[in-house]
Amino acid sequence: MNAAAAPTAPAASNGRRRRVVDTALAVGLLALLVAAWQAYVRVFDVAPYLLPPPSDVWQAFTEIRGTLPGHIGATVTAAVLGLVVGAAVAVALAVVIATVPLVRRVVLPLLVVSQSIPMVVVAPLLIVWLGFGLAPKVVVVALIVFFPVVVSTVAGIDATDRDLVDLVRSMGAGRARLLRTVQVPAALPAFFAGLQVSAAYAMLGAVIAEWMGASEGLGIFLTRAQTSFRLDRVFVGIAAIAVVSVALFLVVRLIARLATPWQHPRLEH
Repeated sequence: MNAAAAPTAPAASNGRRRRVVDTALAVGLLALLVAAWQAYVRVFDVAPYLLPPPSDVWQAFTEIRGTLPGHIGATVTAAVLGLVVGAAVAVALAVVIATVPLVRRVVLPLLVVSQSIPMVVVAPLLIVWLGFGLAPKVVVVALIVFFPVVVSTVAGIDATDRDLVDLVRSMGAGRARLLRTVQVPAALPAFFAGLQVSAAYAMLGAVIAEWMGASEGLGIFLTRAQTSFRLDRVFVGIAAIAVVSVALFLVVRLIARLATPWQHPRLEH
C-alpha cells in the first residue's frame, strides 16, 4: 500500500509547484499589461475621458471603496441565487429529457430555439412582470445559466456506460434506482462542466438585469458612471465584475473537485 501511494507524493508536489508557477506567470502578465497601459496613456497623452490611466482607475476605486461593496453584494446575491435556481431546474429537466424520448424530441429543439432570443429583450419584460428588485435579476441569471447545464447534463446521462446500465437492470433495478445509482453519478462531471461555464455567465446575467432597472448593483453602478462620463469608475466596475466572476468560477470548480473525487485522485492523498 505504501509503495503504491509513494509515487503520488512527488506528483502532488509537482502539481502544486506547477500551479504556483502558472499563477505567478498570470500575475506577471497582468502587471505587464497594466504597466503598458499606463505608459501608453502617458506617452501619447490620451485624454482621460477616452482612456484613463490605471493610476486614475485606482484613485477612483479609493473614492468609492465605501459604497462599492454594497453594489458588489447586490450583484453577487442575484448571480448566486440565479445560478442555483437555474441549475436545479436544468438538472430536473435534463433527467426528464434523457429518460423520456417524447420530451427529448419536443422540448430539446424548443430549448435550442429559445437561445436565439436576446436577453436584453427579455429583461425589460421581466421587470414589467415582476417589478424592480431581486426577483427579475434572479430569473434573468437563471435563464442564462439554464441552457449550458441542461445540455451538458443530458450529454452526461447519455454517455453512461451501457454495459453498466444493462448490468444494473439485470439485477432488477427500476428507472428511478438506475438514475440514482448509475446515471446521475456518471453525469456529474458533465454537469459540473456546464455549471462552471454557467458560473462565468452568472455575473453577466445579473449585470444585464441591473442595466434594465435596479436601485443597487454593479449594473446600475456602471450605468451611472457612463452617464456621468466617469470612465475611471467604469473600469473599476469592469474589474469588480471580472474578479467576482473568476472567484465564482473557482468556487464552482472546487465544489466539482470535491463532489467528483474519482476525477481528481490527488485530492484523496
